Amino acid sequence: MALKIVHPVCCGIDVHKTFVVACIAKTNNKGITTYKRHRFSTYTKGLKELSQWLCEHDCKEVCMESTGKYWIPVFNILENSCNITLAHPKYVKAIRGKKTDNKDAQWIADLFKHDLVAGSFMPPLPIRQLRDLMRYRSKLTNFMSSEKNRLQNCLTVSNIQLGNVVSDTFGKSSMKIIDKILENPLDSSFDLQPLIHGSLKKKISELELAVDGFITPEQAGKLKIIKQHHSDLADRKSELEFIILSLSVPYSEEINLILTVPSFKNIFSAITVVSEIGANMDVFPTAKHLCSWAGLTPTNNESAGKKKSVRISKAGCYIKPLLVQCASSVVKSEKHPEIRNRYLKLRKRRGHKRAIIAIARMLLTAIYMILKKKEPYNADLYKKSDVLPVDREITVEQAILFAKTQGYRIKETT
Repeated sequence: MALKIVHPVCCGIDVHKTFVVACIAKTNNKGITTYKRHRFSTYTKGLKELSQWLCEHDCKEVCMESTGKYWIPVFNILENSCNITLAHPKYVKAIRGKKTDNKDAQWIADLFKHDLVAGSFMPPLPIRQLRDLMRYRSKLTNFMSSEKNRLQNCLTVSNIQLGNVVSDTFGKSSMKIIDKILENPLDSSFDLQPLIHGSLKKKISELELAVDGFITPEQAGKLKIIKQHHSDLADRKSELEFIILSLSVPYSEEINLILTVPSFKNIFSAITVVSEIGANMDVFPTAKHLCSWAGLTPTNNESAGKKKSVRISKAGCYIKPLLVQCASSVVKSEKHPEIRNRYLKLRKRRGHKRAIIAIARMLLTAIYMILKKKEPYNADLYKKSDVLPVDREITVEQAILFAKTQGYRIKETT
C-alpha cells in the first residue's frame, strides 16, 4: 500500500551557511512525482529570488531543516508567502553514503509530501524577538556569575577570606573593604570600622583576621579588571532589561496571570515563560504536548518488551532550568500544601530529583491551563485532585500493589 500524498506540491530546502538548495516536488493525479531543483545564495537578494521561484511554481508548502542559525534568514524571508515547517535535522537526515546537497533537498521534499516530518514549534515574530533578548539576558547573567567566581578565586589565592565572614562578597561592606585593599595592596592594617555597617559591626575581629592576607600587584590588577567588567555587564543587563520590558507590554495580561503561579514572583521569570512558549496555547493540543516540548516527560525507549533508559530529554534548555528552580523553591514552603504534599509523596517513592521534575511539570501544566482559560492560579483544584474519592473501588491486585508501595510485606495464606 502506497503512502498517501498529503502535499501534492511542496518544497524541501537544504540549508547551509552560504547557499541553500531547494527542491520542488510535484505529484500528479497518477501519483507520479517530478522534481525541480535550484541553488540560491543566502544573501537577501538570493533569498528573495527563492521566494519568487516558489511563487512562480505555485508552491506554498515548504519544509526545511533547522541548521544552526542559518535557517533564520530563510525563515524570515519566506514566512509571509509560504507555510513553513521547520524540522529538526535528526528527523530528516538522509542515509550516510548517499548524501549530496541535491539528494538532501529531495529527501526532505519526499518526506514532507507524505507528511512524515514533525514540525517544530515556531512562535510569531514578536515572541521570537522577545525570546532572543531573554536568552541574551540569561547569557549576561551567566557571565556576571562567572566574574563573581573569578573575584572570589582571586581573594582565595591572596588568602583574603571575606567569604568566610560575610554572606555576600558583593555586598556594600565587602566591596568597600575590597576597594580599600586595592588602593594599597601592600597595606592590610587599615581601620575597618568606617567601612562596615549593620550586623557586621559585631564581626570586626573576624573581619580583621579575614583581610590579613597578601595580595600581589598582579592579583590586584586582575581584581580591578574583574570588578570593572562585572560593573559593565550589570549596566548592559539593565539596558537590555529596559528594552525587554518595553517589548513585553502587549503580553502584560499573560505575564500577570503567570505571576499568580507559586514561586513566580519575578516579572522576568514570567517574561521568560511567555518568550519560550508564547501567549497562544492553541498551538499545543494538550498540556502533555507542552510538557513534552519542554523536556519534562520521560522518553520512550523500548525494544523486545524491555524498557531501556527513560530519562527526560535535553529539550527546553532555557525554560526547564527556570521551572526546576521554581519547583525547588516552592516545595520548601508551607504556603502551598497541594504542591508540597505531592512532592513529599513522590520523593518517598521516586527520590528527590524525579519528584522535582514532576513538580516542574505540574507548574508548567498550571501555566498552560492559566493561559488557556485566562484565569489565575487556583490551588483548590489541586487540593481536590489530591484527595481520593470515597466511593473508589479497586481490585485485589491493585490493593496488594498499593500496600507494597507503602512498605508492607504481603504474606500469602492457604
